[in-house]
Amino acid sequence: MRRFGIFTFLFALPLFLMAHGVSEVDQEILSKGGLLAYIRVGAGHMLTGYDHLLFLVGVIFYLSGFRDIVKFITVFTLGHSITLILGTYLGYSVNEHLIDAVIALSVIYKGFENLGGFERWLGVPSPNLLFMVFAFGLIHGLGLSTRLQSFDLGEGQLLAKVISFNIGIELGQVFALIPIVYVINSWKKQKSYDAFYLAANYYLLIAGVFLLVYQLSGYFSA
Repeated sequence: MRRFGIFTFLFALPLFLMAHGVSEVDQEILSKGGLLAYIRVGAGHMLTGYDHLLFLVGVIFYLSGFRDIVKFITVFTLGHSITLILGTYLGYSVNEHLIDAVIALSVIYKGFENLGGFERWLGVPSPNLLFMVFAFGLIHGLGLSTRLQSFDLGEGQLLAKVISFNIGIELGQVFALIPIVYVINSWKKQKSYDAFYLAANYYLLIAGVFLLVYQLSGYFSA
């Protein structure tokens, strides 16, 4: 229970802090720094990217080995890199609240799938996970692109800045996933894993609903 409490706290804390936005501090770092500043801000953005990380936690629960984890995370990375780089470079963005609401739906989707929701409650097999991870990666990348375009990117080197930000996102993702993968894989050896699995995936559902309501409220009140 102590492990689960710590695990839950780490993922619940960002929901209350709402630290996943565009800050004046980040803007100052980008304005005064070079391409390394974009890497730094990208890494920090992913480390506080509770919605992205919650989805990845749901994916990791479904996987059984290191090779599978690398494969699925690579597919997710490819998906969000495509829309992050192209969306920002081409200047295409969507409403921040709406895209984050769709990302919240991806968290709900993964928790629902992990709990056997498709088979148990809908009577249909789960969609191909590799395809869904890639599709949701595209959506997450569009959210990251919209967030990046909220910054003043200055003049020149646009593509280099976008790629640097994306590199930072990948580094932040790796650093965030290392302890998550360790905790989940370590817990699989414990008798309490089944209870932990159920509790954690119900938490994904609840957190996803919370994020969805929060983002839709922000959209309709804007």
